[in-house]
Amino acid sequence: MDATKRPLYIPPQMGLYAEKHRLFDMMQDLLGNLLIHQPENPLDFLIRQLKFSNCDAPRIFLLGPPASGKTTIAMWLSKQLIIPRISRESLLTNEWSALSSEVQGYRERKQNIPKDLWAQLIEERMKLDDCLCSGWILEGLPDSRELARCLQVRGIIPRHVVVLYAPDIVLIERNLGKRVDEITGEVYHTTFDWPTDENIRWRLKAPRGISEKETAQRLLEYHRNFPGIVQSFGKSMKLINADQLCADAFWQVLSHVRQPPQTPAPFSPRILLCGPPGSGKSLQAALLAQKYGLINVSCAQMLKEAATSDTRLGKFIKPYLDGAWPVPDKIVIKLLSKRINRLDCYIRGWVLHGFPKDEDQARRMPGAGIYPNR
Repeated sequence: MDATKRPLYIPPQMGLYAEKHRLFDMMQDLLGNLLIHQPENPLDFLIRQLKFSNCDAPRIFLLGPPASGKTTIAMWLSKQLIIPRISRESLLTNEWSALSSEVQGYRERKQNIPKDLWAQLIEERMKLDDCLCSGWILEGLPDSRELARCLQVRGIIPRHVVVLYAPDIVLIERNLGKRVDEITGEVYHTTFDWPTDENIRWRLKAPRGISEKETAQRLLEYHRNFPGIVQSFGKSMKLINADQLCADAFWQVLSHVRQPPQTPAPFSPRILLCGPPGSGKSLQAALLAQKYGLINVSCAQMLKEAATSDTRLGKFIKPYLDGAWPVPDKIVIKLLSKRINRLDCYIRGWVLHGFPKDEDQARRMPGAGIYPNR
């Protein structure tokens, strides 16, 4: 790229490189953290972010009413994604926080812990290296709009917000059968998830606060605060029905959090449409191009147009088409690369059909700068 020429022309390869390595998302994360934290030494801060932070790391809020299965699903997610699980219990029993004495004071006086102190505890935990490198899942928090705003002000922005829901009567009945392993903290149920190991059964205890009256009171408080949660996260929330087997709900949550969230980064669809002869590839490609404004790249049509042109390459291709012989792969790849790497294909995206027809042709595509993303 010549920086002295105006207007500047940015080669499509630069955009493909940025998309492949997610440079847009990385720059957005770096700039966002810089503006939120406003460090005294921005360069040192950015170096630390690049060294420890992972823009692909999961950052999950798992919310829901009491007895909806948050703890069980959060534990399973933590094991599956290999990320730390952060909950009220883990924050209150920590040994690393400088705020432990202040928290202990509120607990001894049996007073509610202020929202700002909760936010400080969460922020302090998320600054540890395991959260910076691997990501995190925050279980059951924030539980109010006030705490959600405190977290947002401190730059704690989730990539996914999952909210479990179920009818209150189901949650009350489910909570009555809840049992907790005193050693591992894992949650079981007398009806739906009773352990087969006799040693585990001996360790199970009924937690406090699971009576019908206490559960109903907690549900009332949850429903009172839920509209504020909706205002804080809006369309980014994913609602999942918890009135089903916990394993089924878990797989739905896992499937959702494994999908990358939508970002404002530039994106051009590059679609490769494959299928046997007569399967309707040309029709589907035309419909996709019409609906999404893509460039319709037909390999057969491209060869015919090249053969009718008064060029050296066209004269070389024409005898192959007249004799119904296959055009050499080297020539086809050259034509495709020239067409697909034009600026209009980069800006609008493209849908390619009729190529590749075998594994060898597919292997040649990256070398010609043809990188489909769909």
